[in-house]
Amino acid sequence: MNRRTLLALAVGAALLASGCTGSGGSTQGADAKAPDDPSKVDGTITVLTHRTDLVQDGTMKKYAAEFNKTYPKVKVEFDGITDYEGEVKIRMNTENYGDVLMIPAVIEKKDYPKFFASLGGKEERSKKYRFTDYTAVGGKVYGQSPLGAVPGFIYNKKVWREAGVTDWPTTPDEFLAGLKAVKSKTDAVPYYTNFKDGWPLSQWTGVRGSVSCDEQATTRWAEGNPWAEGGELRVADRLLYDIVHQGLVEKDPTTTNWEASKPRLAKGEIATMWLGSWAVIQMQGAAKQAGTDPDDIGFMPFPAQKDGTFCAVTSPDYNQAVNVHSEHKEAARAWIDWFTDESGYAQDNLALSPLKDAPLPDMLKPYEEAGVKLLDLDDSKGAELKTIENQSEVGINKPDYRKELVDMARGARKGDPDDYLDGLGEKWTETRKSLGY
Repeated sequence: MNRRTLLALAVGAALLASGCTGSGGSTQGADAKAPDDPSKVDGTITVLTHRTDLVQDGTMKKYAAEFNKTYPKVKVEFDGITDYEGEVKIRMNTENYGDVLMIPAVIEKKDYPKFFASLGGKEERSKKYRFTDYTAVGGKVYGQSPLGAVPGFIYNKKVWREAGVTDWPTTPDEFLAGLKAVKSKTDAVPYYTNFKDGWPLSQWTGVRGSVSCDEQATTRWAEGNPWAEGGELRVADRLLYDIVHQGLVEKDPTTTNWEASKPRLAKGEIATMWLGSWAVIQMQGAAKQAGTDPDDIGFMPFPAQKDGTFCAVTSPDYNQAVNVHSEHKEAARAWIDWFTDESGYAQDNLALSPLKDAPLPDMLKPYEEAGVKLLDLDDSKGAELKTIENQSEVGINKPDYRKELVDMARGARKGDPDDYLDGLGEKWTETRKSLGY
């Protein structure tokens, strides 16, 4: 999951408060069928996108030119939106929200048929594509992500080697030992919290499924307590606390800077950050600009194994969908299919392809070589999980509670970490039970 998605989830409850009803009506449940003959597909479609950078630098226009080699009668226009979640949510109170759009995180899954045309049956699409569960309602799929990501630690391999650590830690204690070696044997900051920007703290929720190595992790969280002893958030949040409490982070977390952290990690001034595979290309770009070796940027899984095997969960970026009110559904569907299957967008971003038979990107080859098991989570209970998240106000996809945990760990706030995490679990469980889950 990327930065924008996490930020979107963070504001989800607030956006829901103002309502997003759409027009629905007789269009609900419409299908966007795949075209049979590309030469007969025509019309002008507007694609709403959060990738303003790719619109501004002409990259999206280049994709459209390639698309037109197959679909010459379709004109593709792009609307790059900076405040994507806020702006598109407002537009969705009308019928005019483009022909193709990224599904805003604020939209409840159960409402997808009101706003988006079906791309086909889940059973059939799941044979070819990853992430179909995330947009499936009533057996039909309403969106498709063009790329995926895997959570993990971005690290400077050169720094860790200088610290004498060449093997990935397999337990939280081993990981802490590695950070201590970095602190004692190098000049690098062992771990960088990105506390001030906040959103990177939300990334720790990405451990879902990685600790337990369980594709049913979403269901386990929706039906249980992720902060129970041995629970995935208990393990992750306790590791974060211990990293900070043991002085293995920057001197003053309140002064961190996300943009500045990228060249610092590239140059070896920072050793490690928990983010996701989506960040690798940014760190490598920072290395090139800084005149350092992009190959020094490494990526390692969360320090936990099951039966001697690391596990990591694949997750979608924004899912593209067809506006249920579009007058050019066939052309819109053609764009989504082409962009997913043939554009090379995932490869261009060093990302995981949504195609199940595609090879892993180069930056995940170490995962393949180490036998890391990649899990596609069953998201059938994703809607319930999101409801518990919103109703409990615990904020697993917001930075707030982890900021409090970091403050506690660095002595800026009083409290016991285990009591604090127990309290989160109790609040979560009470809400879950009150909802009947």
